[in-house]
Amino acid sequence: MGIVLRQSFINTVIIFIGFAVGGINVLFLFTHFLHEDYFGLITFLLSAANIILPLVVFGMQHTIIKFYFFYKTKQEQDGFLITALFFPLVIIIPLALVGSYFYVAISNWLSVENSMLKEYTYLIFLAAIFMGYFELFHSWTKVQLNTIFGNFIKELFARICTSFLLLAVYFQWITNEQFIYAEVIVYGLRAFIMMFYAFYVYKPVFKIKLPANLKEILSFSFYIIVGGSAAGILLEIDKFMIPQMQQIAQVAYYSVGIYIASVISIPTRAMQQITSPITAKDMIDNNVGEVEKLYKQTSINLLIIGGLLFLMINLNIADLYEIINKPQFTQGILVVLIISFANIMELALGTGNAILVNSKYYRIFFYMSIAMALSVVFLNKWLIALIGINGAAYATLSVAVVYGFVKIFYIKYKFKIQPFSIDTIKILVVIGFLFVAFYFWNFKFIPIVNILLKCLIILILYVFLIKKLKISKDINTLLLKFPL
Repeated sequence: MGIVLRQSFINTVIIFIGFAVGGINVLFLFTHFLHEDYFGLITFLLSAANIILPLVVFGMQHTIIKFYFFYKTKQEQDGFLITALFFPLVIIIPLALVGSYFYVAISNWLSVENSMLKEYTYLIFLAAIFMGYFELFHSWTKVQLNTIFGNFIKELFARICTSFLLLAVYFQWITNEQFIYAEVIVYGLRAFIMMFYAFYVYKPVFKIKLPANLKEILSFSFYIIVGGSAAGILLEIDKFMIPQMQQIAQVAYYSVGIYIASVISIPTRAMQQITSPITAKDMIDNNVGEVEKLYKQTSINLLIIGGLLFLMINLNIADLYEIINKPQFTQGILVVLIISFANIMELALGTGNAILVNSKYYRIFFYMSIAMALSVVFLNKWLIALIGINGAAYATLSVAVVYGFVKIFYIKYKFKIQPFSIDTIKILVVIGFLFVAFYFWNFKFIPIVNILLKCLIILILYVFLIKKLKISKDINTLLLKFPL
């Protein structure tokens, strides 16, 4: 776990700083400086771009990670990377032509409930290209086990730029409309920076030579497109569907709640940067013992770290919304709790997704993703109409829990490994106990003091229990350095 822990720790710090900057953006700058409709608009555009991202780049960001270690010589690796770099153009160019021809029909369909979407529809495709090529070049560096710079650009660069753009709106240097275009340009700049860094880390010989296993690559990429789009639907479809059924401002309220809850998934995002390529290599080497070890370690360690974040967020949520000081945004309070539970399920899965994607059973992952996407679309259609944005959150939670256990059982069936132990029960009991104990206990000071006091008490009790119960060897090794 040496390189995993080191890069995961640095990536976690970067992501936490990124989320702090993003938190300032989402909770304060967006809510106070940008009109709610434009907040909802940019959220919708970026969510739609994320949904079509796998199609635009032909799933090559995942294909690089899965197949790179198959090639043993530099010549083979270079040919593979160059193929991955140019192959998305086979999709992008025809899509651009078809999209141009049907642009009016597409924009009219998207803007039925909110007419302001019409003139910005083309930005979805442009943003998807920028995002897709960023992820491709990020994977380029991941397979060199170099994740930190890419993570910095991904998590911090765009958010810092967004902060400056929102300040520019506040000082009336740019308009709300110009902010939308500028935000897409930021994603383009981010992709170019990542491209230059990827070539710095590993510069191939630019000679187009199709890989010998091209058929297998295309097959995998096809499933990635389908499954990746389905996974994108699972994550983004709620923000896409809400404007079709509710006023676009509701997306802003929902997005704030989602953003707050997503802090819980920071450890997962940080660790996946390095565990995905390591899992891919172990699967190629058929080293199931190492796969299982990493599977169990990531599951329990993520639950411990994410569980603490779950408690700190949801036990202080009322005070946090008081600090935001936008009463209409409190409609998202229940969203925070619901999505937090969904994120706990994701933490418990550990490297489960990486195991499925990088195994010979990768097709089942994509079938599951399609089933998840169809389920969440159906549930969203029903629950958003029934109870609004809370319905979208319940849909996500239901699908995350059901299919999370399906994945765990499938991995157990095929590989005879699973991530849980008695320590899993211990950590869930600790989280549940502290949640119940502190849920109705509130201080009567100003919100920021209330949050700091409660977080301090929760942290002390949580660390004490984790240490005494010896839930994780990795975490306890760190805690032994402290007298608590």
